[in-house]
Amino acid sequence: MRDKIAEIVAAIEPLDELERAHRASTLEWIRSGAPIFRIQKPDIPPKHLVSYFALVDEDRGKLLLVDHKLAGLWLPSGGHVEPDEHPRATVDRELVEELNLAADFVRPDPLFITATLTAGHGTHTDVSLWYLLRGDSTRVIEFDRGEFHSVRWFSFDEIPFERSDPHMRRFVEKLRAVTYRGGDLK
Repeated sequence: MRDKIAEIVAAIEPLDELERAHRASTLEWIRSGAPIFRIQKPDIPPKHLVSYFALVDEDRGKLLLVDHKLAGLWLPSGGHVEPDEHPRATVDRELVEELNLAADFVRPDPLFITATLTAGHGTHTDVSLWYLLRGDSTRVIEFDRGEFHSVRWFSFDEIPFERSDPHMRRFVEKLRAVTYRGGDLK
């Protein structure tokens, strides 16, 4: 699985120099043989893989974010990749657990990669693979009320960047570039 994950990471086309650096450092980390899967909450090992998934309503130009209780932020849904689990399988599993939905991938591989130092319940680094899923902003979503205060569809111009993942603005920039400027999501 480690080699497959390295292939997935290597295939991500970076938006900018920061994403290029995150991709390069992630590949170095994966190839080093260091543990890459979280085995104990919240931070063992102190650097581990996460699969984010962003539900996008392309027709209406909206993105679903969850008001995450522990993080205190508006985030895409997601979760930690289990040992030897394919990151796309993490998306399938977490989507059912968190939003009671089945995955409809816009593309089979992640669009974006980030490495973020988190704090709060243990300081650690989340290496996040950001997947895109089709969503319908007109449908009511049943969500995990134990994990989220609420869920909300935001137009790209109203996303609360000041209370979100520190890379959210760059993700939206990349999403807009590939979705609304003739980019190819396939």
